[in-house]
Amino acid sequence: MKICGRDIKVQGRLIRVGRLDADKYQFLDDPRAFLDDLRKSRTRIDIFTFMQRLPETAPKYSYLMEMDNLAVLPVSTFDHWWNHQIRSLPRNRARQAEKRGVILREVPFDDALVQGIWEIYNESPIRQGVPFRHYGEDIETVHKEEATFLDSSIFIGAFLGGKMIGFVKLVTDETRTQANLMNILSMVGHKDKAPTNALIAQAVRSCADRGIAFLVYQNFSYGKKQGDTLSHFKEINGFERVEVPRYYVPLNLIGRAALRLGLHHRFVDHLPEPLIAKLRELRNSWYNRKFQSAPEAS
Repeated sequence: MKICGRDIKVQGRLIRVGRLDADKYQFLDDPRAFLDDLRKSRTRIDIFTFMQRLPETAPKYSYLMEMDNLAVLPVSTFDHWWNHQIRSLPRNRARQAEKRGVILREVPFDDALVQGIWEIYNESPIRQGVPFRHYGEDIETVHKEEATFLDSSIFIGAFLGGKMIGFVKLVTDETRTQANLMNILSMVGHKDKAPTNALIAQAVRSCADRGIAFLVYQNFSYGKKQGDTLSHFKEINGFERVEVPRYYVPLNLIGRAALRLGLHHRFVDHLPEPLIAKLRELRNSWYNRKFQSAPEAS
């Protein structure tokens, strides 16, 4: 559905929670007017949630609020990031990519890019220990998925001998204050060439060239999970955990009751982290046996 020119995504059957389809990529400058229009819509939405825009991390609004988090890299110049913000390991890995012939460049959204993304998506059925949701998609589906937010997207490709072995899709917010890594993925078969490290470096350069102040790599951590290989990868590349207000606004009686009972969170979010970690370990082991494949490290 579309409200005030914004696409809204609604999830849940019992409790219907709405958010911007571009949540974490675009933001509300006038939430009160937006919420007034949302209440007038015919689609049932019990709760609407939205996040505050960087760099404002102190709560601005009086709605029910919980702190969310983002992995944020402050960007000034590429040289400053290269010399002062990252650790030696990712710096050496990015150099390794260059020495092994990996070429980075911004690319237009066209059939060649979609073909390259399709090949990357369909290289392996499992990534990071779980089934990869894009594996098996046809090229038309990949085109539709990657064609979102084209007016605010920057695509970067990593190429080896003319073949794309990794890509990034950056999506900027309306003020071009921040760019979020919507996609960053490389071929497992070329992991030894460190294309992902090289893609991060080019993403920083692309932001610096445009005066974009913050590069965001989704959440720094998810749920109660305190750390894993992905959060470590973000940290050594200069990303910091930044707490940002996330608001939850009830739009009806069901929404108010759900918020009081904590039903706006998933059931798994109420479980203790040691139990979740054990279940995650068992899940990964099962998938690895099923696909007869070792988990891909970040």
